[in-house]
Amino acid sequence: MERVHKKENGNAANRIAFSKRNLWSGFIFGIGLVSFFDEAVFHQILHWHHFYDKSSTAIGLVSDGLFHAFSWFTTIGGLFMLADLRRRNGLWLLKWWGGVCVGVGGFQLYDGTIQHKIMRIHQIRYVENVIVYDLVWNISAVMIIMIGLILIFWAQNKSR
Repeated sequence: MERVHKKENGNAANRIAFSKRNLWSGFIFGIGLVSFFDEAVFHQILHWHHFYDKSSTAIGLVSDGLFHAFSWFTTIGGLFMLADLRRRNGLWLLKWWGGVCVGVGGFQLYDGTIQHKIMRIHQIRYVENVIVYDLVWNISAVMIIMIGLILIFWAQNKSR
């Protein structure tokens, strides 16, 4: 990876040099952020489900703890990458936020399709008409991904 530290060119040159790192930092932070939100709100506050609901409540609570640890480490990992970008004068905030949105939406879509429907390790909520919850969950995930891609595209075009 190329390091660029000239103050006169500063951000513009560094943004290009660290473009992918901005995306990855935002993406990883986004996954951690939405995981943390999911675990805190839907698992702990609302008690809608556990990360793994195919066993006892005790196993469900252990799975929630592991999921919480994953969300914590992922969030912190993304923030360490963000701090490194700032230190190197390579933070491209618009591209980073695009990565955050793609990470949030990507994880939410993965959760809603793979974990909820294919693996069936839990549902978003155990109610008769779960399709409404599934549609809201997955459609909002696609919308967040689209916002992220627009931000990334916009950032890329602004740099030209």
